[in-house]
Amino acid sequence: MILEIDKSVFKTFPEFESERLVFRKILLGDAKDLFRIRSSDDVMRFMDVTRFESIEDAEELIRSVEEFYKKETGINWAIIEKPSTSFVGYFGFFRIIPEHCRAEIGYALKPEYWGKGYMHETLKRMAKFGFNNMKLHSIEANVNPGNEKSKRVLEKIGFKKEAYFRENYLFNGKFLDSIIYSLLEKDLKEKIIT
Repeated sequence: MILEIDKSVFKTFPEFESERLVFRKILLGDAKDLFRIRSSDDVMRFMDVTRFESIEDAEELIRSVEEFYKKETGINWAIIEKPSTSFVGYFGFFRIIPEHCRAEIGYALKPEYWGKGYMHETLKRMAKFGFNNMKLHSIEANVNPGNEKSKRVLEKIGFKKEAYFRENYLFNGKFLDSIIYSLLEKDLKEKIIT
């Protein structure tokens, strides 16, 4: 049993691909696309984070993501569609908890790419990376209870609902509920995801 994460993933930024997607470092040049996602009413309905008001907000997030990587506390990728080379979304192990070999994920796609199976493909690839390369023991996702699409894609991969917290999160002056999902390495193996 491995009891610590493999920090070699922080030596050179890990870039890779799946059948239809490329996963690469998020660059300052992606700020316009990131802004489109984080200012979209459809996307932000269940995000429970502050909506971007400007391209500068997106640039600030990109700089923060770079810092997380340097400090070995997070890794975030741009999701690029292979044929078009379009930035379609992002995925990240945005909070790594090394003492527990656990990481929390966050992700979003532009609405025009919803329903194509891109997030399912992303989650499969990233879960394998998290377990095989980072040597995580578990992966966590915190979901707004109203976000049915996110719950479905997590469950399809094999994530299990661990907890339902009532009014545990204060956002914009309102207490919100949260659902915590997790995936263990053995759960992924049971699903036999290739």
